[in-house]
Amino acid sequence: MLCAGVARVDISPKVGVAHAGWGAQTHQVSLGNDMPLLVTALVVTNHDIELAIVDVDILLFTPEQDQDIRQLISDESGIPFDNIRLAYTHTHSGPITFSQWIKDGIDLAKEWRSTIPVACARAVVDAKNSLSQARTGFGRGSCEININRRPARNNGELFTGRNWSGFVDHDVDVVGFDDVDGNPIATIVNYAMHPTIMAHENQWVTPDFPGTLRSVVEHTVGGMCLFLQGASGNQGPVDGFTGDLRVYRKAGSRLGAEASRVRLNIDPLEREEHLDQILASGADLGIYTDVPTNESDDTVAVSNVSVELPSRDVLSLEAAQKAFDEREEQLETVRASGAAEEEVRRAVSDVKRANIQLNVARLSDTYTRDGHIEVNVQSMRIGESVLVSIPVEPFAELADEIKKRSKTVNTIFSGFSNGHINYLPTDIAHEQGGYEIGVCVFAPGSAELAIRASLDAIDDLDVLSLG
Repeated sequence: MLCAGVARVDISPKVGVAHAGWGAQTHQVSLGNDMPLLVTALVVTNHDIELAIVDVDILLFTPEQDQDIRQLISDESGIPFDNIRLAYTHTHSGPITFSQWIKDGIDLAKEWRSTIPVACARAVVDAKNSLSQARTGFGRGSCEININRRPARNNGELFTGRNWSGFVDHDVDVVGFDDVDGNPIATIVNYAMHPTIMAHENQWVTPDFPGTLRSVVEHTVGGMCLFLQGASGNQGPVDGFTGDLRVYRKAGSRLGAEASRVRLNIDPLEREEHLDQILASGADLGIYTDVPTNESDDTVAVSNVSVELPSRDVLSLEAAQKAFDEREEQLETVRASGAAEEEVRRAVSDVKRANIQLNVARLSDTYTRDGHIEVNVQSMRIGESVLVSIPVEPFAELADEIKKRSKTVNTIFSGFSNGHINYLPTDIAHEQGGYEIGVCVFAPGSAELAIRASLDAIDDLDVLSLG
């Protein structure tokens, strides 16, 4: 029979940590923690296969960081490396460790970052130690707090905002785990929206909407809630880029309410209505028992498929480093001069853009081999649900295609897992341009190859589960 266990570790940073990293911000450190940052781990096994899913409130993990953390988790828990999914919420309101222009609070940020691997391993070990017999089921709802974030100016130039005519994925995918008595153990919620509700004006550490989502689900349903970031490369909040903390709490509450509704309607068992008796009362009362007619699916399987995606030409590492050094020197000069806030903001924006291009150049230099970048697609089957992930920021159209073409109805597609390489846009988006394309290391044609690899990983699960 299926067994599941869940556990959590608080990873909230100290006050004064280097914060966020928006190009439009002028502050450098946080004022405090509005909500805790968390690591939540779910371990699932059918005694043949064991897997772990880890949800972390952090912007991202590089492929190297991911490898190190998953290896530590494997060493400490005994769960195979390839059976571990390390997912990050992608909150833009947490500590920052790689934005080189932020100087204040960076030591605290590095200290915070150093605690993450141990916290992830501890959460998985604790989850494994809490295993109990379980049943699982799937449900899907809809929530309209997200929107396509690629509108255009009158001249056709794209910016990041509200594109009411663009493709948007409102699906709220939910996987529930209950013990044999029907008590909730855990809930997985998958939704596609950048956690960019809180932006440059915000000086508080927050998990953004995933934090409130989890809180609402846990208070309404029970158990612990994990969030998996969906294909949100081109999906943003309808209400975003604010310093008003109430906005992210409201959005998370709306999503949490819908996820809770779906979760409360999940019953892992098919049931048959049985009329036990008609009881004489003021009005004769029908007393029923809904009798289970089957046991829930206890299949557990994991597949990892590698795909080579074509890379595109980007700025050379030497040129990108030179541009960044110049912008960083300019910012230091502006700060030292006591310039007005608007001048500081412009200088920060310039160095932020240069830093983005520098990171893109480093990515391309590190991962491109013979014009291609190797990407791992991971697929997990738990009961009748299939969870597919890829270490990029995929556009929502990819999730839509995968769900349409998958042989499994209960297919859930996530990005932001097992490392972070870059945006993965559609070919049409490549033609349109915009921010995501300007920083993208993948060439046109990559999206369809990633879709096919994801479908292959799903197909592999059928072979493994039958084997």
